[in-house]
Amino acid sequence: MHPARLIPLSFLGFILLGTLALMTPAARRGDSPDFMAAAFTTVSATCVTGLATVDTATYWTPFGQAIILAEIQVGGFGIMTLATLLSLLVRGRLGMNSRLLAQSETKTLAVGDVSAVLKRILGAVLVAEAVVALLLTLRFLTTYDDGNLRTAIWHGVFHSISAFNNAGFALYSTSLVGFVADAWICWPICAAIIAGGIGFPVAFELARSLRRPSIWSVHTRITVYGYTSLLVVGTVLFMLFEWTNPATLGPLSAWDKTVAGVSQGVFPRTAGFNSIDYGAIRPETLLITLVLMFIGGGSAGTAGGVKVTTFFLLAHVILTEVMGEDDVRVGNRRITSATIRQAMTVALLGVGLVSMGTIAFVMLTDFPLDKSVFEVVSAFGTVGLSTGITSQLSVPAQLLIMLMMFCGRVGTVTVASALALHQRKRKYHLPEEHPIVG
Repeated sequence: MHPARLIPLSFLGFILLGTLALMTPAARRGDSPDFMAAAFTTVSATCVTGLATVDTATYWTPFGQAIILAEIQVGGFGIMTLATLLSLLVRGRLGMNSRLLAQSETKTLAVGDVSAVLKRILGAVLVAEAVVALLLTLRFLTTYDDGNLRTAIWHGVFHSISAFNNAGFALYSTSLVGFVADAWICWPICAAIIAGGIGFPVAFELARSLRRPSIWSVHTRITVYGYTSLLVVGTVLFMLFEWTNPATLGPLSAWDKTVAGVSQGVFPRTAGFNSIDYGAIRPETLLITLVLMFIGGGSAGTAGGVKVTTFFLLAHVILTEVMGEDDVRVGNRRITSATIRQAMTVALLGVGLVSMGTIAFVMLTDFPLDKSVFEVVSAFGTVGLSTGITSQLSVPAQLLIMLMMFCGRVGTVTVASALALHQRKRKYHLPEEHPIVG
């Protein structure tokens, strides 16, 4: 089966298994598990989103929370990547089919590099999650968990894995609102979000040549500079708009506002944590957050959205057209027309999916348009932020959000390719025509 079909089917299969696991009596506190709660949570965890119709901290038992954590880890790492890695460990080698599947999931450039890439990805994931888990555990142990080592370790590990995989699930009913001014909690989580969301190819290239940006590839340049600029813009605008808002940053000191502002500059980049109430933010802040959620993070990482490279490649396309040049250039490299078409396809499919999803959401619910758009974009971008309406959704609205999360994680291009029955290549070109544009 073509990878574009097998990868979505594999995600669906894993979602089914995860739902059945959360349906077991040991996974939920109190009454028998609810199917929609289990299904919605599994889709959200596997698609590393973070939206939830029930409170993760109180609804699920530690066993259920462990299942959710496993779903986050597998969803973030990539089902096909994990399957290929297991094949490598068991058989000691990879077949061509396995290599092609892994290449499709990890976005590696050469089939022969897949084995080494998967090993490096696994090593990077384990090291990053372990370091952040250690920092969080020490903070939880000394400040919040009353010296209970077991609880501190569990909280540290859970939030580290959830952050690195850009999932946004938390073991506190108010997410990270209780830590809004604690840089020792929020900033390690932000670091994990950036490390997981910037993309594995970029992370590996930075590890080799961090101090030599002149030799960076175009992909790394666009991702690093684009990600950094959006982070700075998001942080500055959030602090500017919310500085005097009595429901968010208003009551905090200047330093606490800075801690919270930096965190909110990172969280909308598909992470889903929140240390302030997004139901109380101002309209202009909501709009900025919408843009950041839709753009997302880096390619071939744990982030969602249409990706930073897509957004900034299209910006270069616009700049090229305005300047009247023929070739789209980034630095001293020319961007191929195939890459430009792919970027335009991803962006337009994203816009179309969000538009149709918003229309359907408005028809299925009674929420105002701003909250409806926010919920749909958060689901599509696999962000997980909400204005507080997720738990109030009807079953049809929950199914719609689940579909948006699935499409956002698997990827608009992958979904479109999976639906295509055949790939056709014409052996001739038709005469050119120049329609009037604009």
